[in-house]
Amino acid sequence: MSRLVLASASPRRRELMALAGFDFEVITADVNEVLDASLTPCELVMSLAFQKASAVANANTDATVIGADTVVVLDGKVLGKPHSSEDAKAMLSSLSGNTHEVYTGVCLIKGDKVHKFYECTKVTFWPLEQELIEAYVASGDCNDKAGSYGIQGNGCVLVKGIEGDYFNVVGFPISRFSREIKAFS
Repeated sequence: MSRLVLASASPRRRELMALAGFDFEVITADVNEVLDASLTPCELVMSLAFQKASAVANANTDATVIGADTVVVLDGKVLGKPHSSEDAKAMLSSLSGNTHEVYTGVCLIKGDKVHKFYECTKVTFWPLEQELIEAYVASGDCNDKAGSYGIQGNGCVLVKGIEGDYFNVVGFPISRFSREIKAFS
């Protein structure tokens, strides 16, 4: 397998790649993400993953570059990362007692070869008391996370159940990725 480059600043993606035994380096992509509102959630995450991967691939043509992006979708509305504590509280309140989808798009680029895929996992939240929402937001665990929560941290107490890949909710469908990268190489 050629040199692997993860084009992501996400510590969770790094942890999952290392856990699965991949030998890789990290080169973060400095891109202004273009969010095209006309795209479906699966198209959107694959587009964002492509933007990140292609920004790094241009300067690393000898490597297989991996880009990824995750969004939370509730009733067709994309919830990205919170911009403020109030934004985080509003997102968590909207997720309370509801089922939403977590989409992660992945893009693999090596030279002129491009492969994109996505994973979708359904997540159901318990009904959340306002005090719990406020305490969770105050913990800071909601920062820099799609939908304002991290299932792998304190956010685990918010989740009633999931249908699909747990690691996709963490931010990277590592099991599927391991199969896709093997087929891509």
